[in-house]
Amino acid sequence: MSRGGRHAYGALCVLAAGALVLTGCSKGGSDTGTNDKKDQQNAKSQQAPIKFGDAADSTGPAAPVPGAKSGGAMEVLARDSYAHLDPAQIYVQDQMAMAQLIHRGLTGYKATSDDGHQHEVVGDLATDSGTTTDGGKTWKYTLKDGIKFEDGTPITSADVRQTVERLFAPFITQGPSYLQQWLANTSGTGYRKLLPDGPYKGKHLPDSVLSTPDAKTIVFHFAKPHPDLPYTLAMAGYAVVSAKGDTQQKYDKNPVTTGPYKIQSFQSGKSMVLVKNPNWDPKTDPIRHQYVDRFNITFNQQYETSTKALLADSGPDRTGVSFSNQVDAGNLSRVLGDPKLKSRTVAGYQPYVGQMNINMSKPEMKDIRVREAIAYALPISPFVRAYGGTDAMEVAGGIISPTVSGYDPAFDPFGKKKNPGGDPAKARKLLQEAGKLNMKLTFGYINTNEGQQYSTAMAAGLSKAGFNVQRQEIPSETYYDQVSKLNNNYDIFHSAWGADWPSASTVIPPSFDGRQIADGAANYSQVNDAHVNSEIDRISAITDPVKAAAEWEKLDKYLLTKVVNVVPTGYYKQVQIAGSGVGGFVYDDVIGGVDPRRLFIK
Repeated sequence: MSRGGRHAYGALCVLAAGALVLTGCSKGGSDTGTNDKKDQQNAKSQQAPIKFGDAADSTGPAAPVPGAKSGGAMEVLARDSYAHLDPAQIYVQDQMAMAQLIHRGLTGYKATSDDGHQHEVVGDLATDSGTTTDGGKTWKYTLKDGIKFEDGTPITSADVRQTVERLFAPFITQGPSYLQQWLANTSGTGYRKLLPDGPYKGKHLPDSVLSTPDAKTIVFHFAKPHPDLPYTLAMAGYAVVSAKGDTQQKYDKNPVTTGPYKIQSFQSGKSMVLVKNPNWDPKTDPIRHQYVDRFNITFNQQYETSTKALLADSGPDRTGVSFSNQVDAGNLSRVLGDPKLKSRTVAGYQPYVGQMNINMSKPEMKDIRVREAIAYALPISPFVRAYGGTDAMEVAGGIISPTVSGYDPAFDPFGKKKNPGGDPAKARKLLQEAGKLNMKLTFGYINTNEGQQYSTAMAAGLSKAGFNVQRQEIPSETYYDQVSKLNNNYDIFHSAWGADWPSASTVIPPSFDGRQIADGAANYSQVNDAHVNSEIDRISAITDPVKAAAEWEKLDKYLLTKVVNVVPTGYYKQVQIAGSGVGGFVYDDVIGGVDPRRLFIK
């Protein structure tokens, strides 16, 4: 999945991928002292699978938050406006976090501890996390009584059918594609052939694929076992859409909500107001709360701006928070070094591995020596420094996170862990061998303070190696929409991806399967390697998770040594701060940030 400004957990990922502290890398904005052993234990624990809950686990209401009170308005400071509100288009972290307040799916992640570290997958709109009697080829779900959309319309199996069938429509391009591919029994974008127009021209998925025998029952039929379906359906991208209220493309700006809050107003790029949804019944919801009366969300608040406002802790900012903004690099040392300020922070691992994509569709990138020159020349220090140094991330070696089984801490193909400043001399030699000295390199970067900082320094490092680097800014709100276009203008650009549940099967296939090259798809580098494609098919069929993890790690190494279509940058973690009047302030490992469902005003 992607992270607002960088992609990652599919919608809600199962693990909060992380950043172990690398003591030897260049220091950034802070050096407050960290515990390597504790970090490693934390990352390792996140590799464990999350259990599937039964009907008792799926019964609402959610366990009360200690000390919680109802009432009041909470200010929310956000860097990026929400490009998508249609669940099927949501695959970016900040949108996924907000979606926890307005959307519900068949399943969801319930926190089973007050610290945000323990979870189980439970039935959300469904009575349980799903039942299968044949190893995962057939899954049955039954809807709860009393569940409604915000307009008071009961949620039925017809709405679930609409939700699934519209995923095949051509205008749905940004969300996850696991379910569609499984139903169509194909990889890549070939799933669209199963229902090319979605349900909008009167055609439907056959009962042999998706059956809804009555208003309460939904049965998924797969050609192959898919035991991870409960994880998949917990993603925001598969939250339920109203069949009656489905306005197709227009749904993206004005969805019919199912969660404890509904959208009172939304001005893209400016603000959003969420108010209580009177048709949400807490007795049906084991996951969420409705303590706050109103969330006032303001966009275009850069990390530095939101940090300073929340540090000031006055006026509306005393009850202010950010769902996704982190403490900016310039203030991180101060915040973590002051016990009073630190007491208003939460921190944790995120599911993201950053990577600089090399656009393989560009003719000049066909020469592997050019790609290797980019890989060796690219300095990683500026990227780590822009986000706060070693308290914010670790320099990455491979594309598999420390929190995912199969991670190899010794893998460092371009020497970035030892030398995060890059190796321009080696890169220049490769460019000379390719006859490409002074080759133009268009560097697309996100137009944020951090993007400005790291792109400037990274471009300088590439220039030292003999590239003629041209930087092009991309608006943060539409960043992933732009870089996921097939015919974009960029030779290199950064993204971040995280596992959707604790397996590299949710990292390598969506990001590197050549059959998934399409507008809006997550194969940003547009790599199409026959060996990679065939290995994805082979490894995906391995049912033993330990054996599969070892094979995914081999494929990680093949991608970075034989293909070189991306350059890993960092394993992320994050520190967030809130006003002193905010209660229920917890960093949730699954969300990869603040849990908005628990918040209240003291």
